[in-house]
Amino acid sequence: MRRTSPLVALSLSGVMLLAGCGQDVAAPNDSSSASQPAGASGPAKDGGSVTVRGCTPQNPLIPADTNEVCGGNVLDAVTAKLVHYNSDTAAPELDIAKSIDTTDNQNFTVKLNPGYKFSDGTEVKAKNFVDAWNWDAYGPNAQQNAYFFEPIAGYTDVQCADEECKTKPKATTMSGLKVVDDHTFTIATTEKVSNLKVRLGYTAFAPLPDAFLKDPTNKKWEKSPIGAGPFTITQNTATQIVLKKNADYSGKNKAHVDQVTYKVYNDAGPAYNDVVANNLDVSDLIPTDQLTNDQWKNDLPNRWGIRQSGVTQTITASSKDKQLQNQDLIKALSMDIDRATVTKQIFAGSRTPADGWVSPVVDGYKKGQCGQWCTYDKAKAKALYDKAGGYKGTLTIAVNGDGDHKAWSQAVCNGWKNDLGLNCQLKVTPDFKTLRDQVTKRELMGFFRTGWQMDYPSIENFLTPLYATGASSNDGDYSNKEFDAKLKEAAAAPDEAQANKLYQEAEAMLATRIPAIPLWTVSTPFAWSTKVTNVKLTPFGTIDLTAISVK
Repeated sequence: MRRTSPLVALSLSGVMLLAGCGQDVAAPNDSSSASQPAGASGPAKDGGSVTVRGCTPQNPLIPADTNEVCGGNVLDAVTAKLVHYNSDTAAPELDIAKSIDTTDNQNFTVKLNPGYKFSDGTEVKAKNFVDAWNWDAYGPNAQQNAYFFEPIAGYTDVQCADEECKTKPKATTMSGLKVVDDHTFTIATTEKVSNLKVRLGYTAFAPLPDAFLKDPTNKKWEKSPIGAGPFTITQNTATQIVLKKNADYSGKNKAHVDQVTYKVYNDAGPAYNDVVANNLDVSDLIPTDQLTNDQWKNDLPNRWGIRQSGVTQTITASSKDKQLQNQDLIKALSMDIDRATVTKQIFAGSRTPADGWVSPVVDGYKKGQCGQWCTYDKAKAKALYDKAGGYKGTLTIAVNGDGDHKAWSQAVCNGWKNDLGLNCQLKVTPDFKTLRDQVTKRELMGFFRTGWQMDYPSIENFLTPLYATGASSNDGDYSNKEFDAKLKEAAAAPDEAQANKLYQEAEAMLATRIPAIPLWTVSTPFAWSTKVTNVKLTPFGTIDLTAISVK
C-alpha cells in the first residue's frame, strides 16, 4: 500500500470530489487544480535538470515491495501501469491499456497498446503483466504488496501454508490470469470487484520486464529497477537518487526536464533553507515553524503553493502494548486531543481536524464517522480515562525525525499530561526508514505515527489495506470479522454508489473498536526555486515530475 507517509507537512482536507472515481476509466482531460497559485505556471521548455527534496526509501525499489512514499515517489516516475491517474483530478485514465472490458465486474479482458516499451528497449507484453503479478503474489517471494492481488482467482493457492513458508504453496501461478496473445490477457476474480479498474493504476500492478523475470534475485533491481515510465534511475545512493528522461518512453505523460535528482534530507529545516536560497528546486515539506504567521509565504514570494490531497494522519497503538488493548483508554486519549487548536496554532490552519478514517478528497467520504471520539471534550475524556484505569508508566509516541513531527506530537503529549495526568514522552527516530522498520518488526510500545497517502482514488483504499485482517499496512494488527465481511460485501457491489454506501457502513464500525486514532487530514504546502516553472502537486500529494520545466 502505498502509501505509508513519512510527512505530516503533507496535505489538507478538501471538499473536492475527484472525477472518475468509479469503476469506469475516464478519458484524459485538461482540467487543472484551482489550488495552484499565480506564478506556478509558465511556458514549458524541454531540457535541463532539477533537484527535488527526497527521503530514504524503506524497501527495495520493486513495485510489489514498496509500500511507502519515499520509495513510491521514485517508482511512480520509473513505472507505467495499465492505468494512469490524472495529475490534476486523479481520474483514472488508460495508459498501457488500450481497453479494460467487463460485463460482470468479475471477468475482465485487458488489451494493451502495442509498441509500449520498457526503459531497456523491450516491449511491454501481456506476459509482462501476468508473469509479474504471479511473481508478486507468490508467497515465498514475500512481497509486501502481494495483498493487492488477493481478489484474483487462485491467489490463495500461491500463498504459503505456514508463517515461515516452509511448505511450498499449492501453485506457482494464479488461475485467474491468462495470456491470450502478446497484447491481450484476462483477469478472473474470485468474487465481483466493483473498483478493480481504478486499482490497476497502483504501483504494485506495474509490469516487470523480461530481464527481471529471468533473474529476480539479482540485487541490482532493488536500486535500479527497469520500468516503462517517463524516467529511469541512473544513480541511487544514501544521499541522492538520480533520474534521467527515459528515451524509450512510449506514453502520453512525457517529461520536460532531462534529469531529476532527489536529494535526501533527514530534517525539514535544511530542505526549506535550500529552497529559499535556490539551492533546491522543489520541496514538498515546509517546517511547521515556518507555517506560523505565513512566514513561508513571505520567504518565498510567488514561489509557494498548497494542494488538496488524499492524505490522512493518525497515531496507531502497538499491538504489543497490552494496556492499549483497552478501548476505553484509546477512546479517552482520542477524545482528549484538541485537534482544532493543534491544526490552528501549529499548522496555521493548513490541516483540518479528522472526523473519520477516510479523506474528504475521495468520493464516498462521509462526515462524522468517528463521532464523539474525535471531538475534544476534556471532562468526558478524563472520566473515561479514570474508568479505564489510566496508563501505568510512561506512554510514548514514536515519530520520525525527518518529517517535522515534534511540534504536534509534543502538543498531544502535553495535552494528555495536563488534562489526564498521564506521563507521556516522544520517541524520535532519525529517519522514516528507521521508524517504519521498527513498526514492521513490531518493536515499539505505546503509539507510533502513521499516515496514509491514497494508492488510488477510492474510499476502499482508506479501509482495506489499513484495517482488514492481515492487510499489508495493518500496523496495529486490527482484526474484526464483521468489518472484513462488510468490506467483502462492498467489493461485490454492482456499482460505485452501492459500494460506497457499504464501505461507509464498514468505516462506521471502526468507531466501535478504534484501530488507529484519526488526527487530521492535510494539504501539502510546497515551494520551488526561481529556476523552475510549472511546479504542481498531484491529488496524491506528490510532485508531478513530468510537469516541471526549467525557465
